[in-house]
This record gives sequence, C-alpha cells and structure tokens, in this order.
Amino acid sequence: MNTITTKDGTQIFYKDWGSGRPIVFSHGWPLDADAWDAQMLFLGAQGFRVIAHDRRSHGRSSQTWSGNDMDTYADDLATLLDTLDITEAMLVGHSTGGGEVAHYIGRHGTRRVSKAVLIGAVPPIMLKTAANPGGLPIEVFEQIRAGVKADRSQYYKDLAMAFYSYNRPNAKISQGVIDAFWLQGMRGGIKGQYDCVKQFSEVDYTEDLKKFDVPTLILHGDDDQIVPIDDGGRLSAKIVKNATLKVYEGAPHGMCTTLADRVNADLLAFAKS
Repeated sequence: MNTITTKDGTQIFYKDWGSGRPIVFSHGWPLDADAWDAQMLFLGAQGFRVIAHDRRSHGRSSQTWSGNDMDTYADDLATLLDTLDITEAMLVGHSTGGGEVAHYIGRHGTRRVSKAVLIGAVPPIMLKTAANPGGLPIEVFEQIRAGVKADRSQYYKDLAMAFYSYNRPNAKISQGVIDAFWLQGMRGGIKGQYDCVKQFSEVDYTEDLKKFDVPTLILHGDDDQIVPIDDGGRLSAKIVKNATLKVYEGAPHGMCTTLADRVNADLLAFAKS
C-alpha cells in the first residue's frame, strides 16, 4: 500500500494513478478515497494523474485518537502534496473534503494549486449562528454524533438513503452503492469519525474561501439533503472570487456516484480549460 507518514507519525494511505497533470481528490464523511472511483477511472483514462488519500481515521489510514481536526487534515494534505512534489494540481473536494480543500488553501496557499473544485461542499459553514442565520441548528449535528455513537453500522446504512436521495419517490435504488457506502464508513475509526462531525459542521471556512486566487468551479445539487445548497454552494460562490457555480437540478449529495457521467464531464472540461 502507498502511504506517507505525517509529522505526528500517522500513516496516510493514498492512490496515485496515471500520468499527466495532477488532479487531487479529498473525500467526504464518513467515506474514503474509494468514493472517487468513478472520477479517478475516467480522468486517469483521459491522461491525467489522479491522486486520492484516505483522511486520517478514515479508510485505510491510521486511526488516531487525537488530531482529527481540520487544521491537521489540511496539513496532512500538504504533507501528501509536498512528499509527492505535486505542482499545478487541480484540487477537488466533496462535502467535508471541500472543507479540507478550502482550509488547505487558507493555510498553505496555492503554490501547488492551479484550480479548485468544490462539490456539495460544506463551506462556508453549515452551523446556524448569529452570522449565519440560514444554517442548520446544532441539534442536527448532535443527532449525527448520537447515531455514530449508538449504532454506527446501522446509522451508515440509514444515512446512505438521504446521501443519494434514495428516499425520494421513484428513486432507483442501488443496493451496491449502499453497501459500498457502509463498507467505507465501517472501514474507518469511530473516534475519528465522531470527532470529524464538528469539523464539517462548526468550522467556519469563510476566511479560507476569501484566499482562493485560482479558477474555482462549484458543483451542487439542489436536492442535497446533507449539505443544503443554500448553506453551501450558493454562499461559497458569493465569497470565492470569480467562482463558477453549476447547479444540478434534483441532484443528491452523492452525485459523484449517482450522476458520475455528468460530474466527470464537468471535471474534464474544467481541467482542460
């Protein structure tokens, strides 16, 4: 297995396939790099070098008791890019991974970055606060933590239904997709996944978004039941300079899987632009 070792000794698993200009993927919660299978297979075949890692305490990376916070996630991504000496990368982040991409740019700049893509991403902030009255109440995230703590396995099976909008009338449900979601979730560590809930809900990425100085594409489904578009993509598009927002009508949070062909086409066109 390919791994890098961070400054605190954590082993971060990663995939590094193909050759050409690099596209680096940051996955959502509670998943791992396998969530990007459709994108990596397609873009690798189109002549790009595709790289994706498992966030610490997720997937095949070390399960850590501490360090499960966005500062460390961003620094882990920096260690990966530095170790592989990646330059001119297009960073792509889905959901929590969008927060990771944003915070990486906020902390480390764009020296190694040429473009950024945020897909169903959590920035600028999901939590309802005085400064963000349209956000989600803290009780929503307390329920997520309670679900992880009480019966993580069943919770992830249930969560997949909303993640892919399989709970909508006439939805075409794939048991395979649900099984893959569950497998990725259970492969990670409960402590890190529990800690990560705070990172995708309470961290404010507004100042990070203001530091974006590369072309940025924002993709968001208007039926996203996990990160509502009005809390995520539409607000981020107002903050990031010259960002392009593409709204996918009726699309769920997990649209990289359910609408892979469309997402892949948009990523390819943006990578080539």
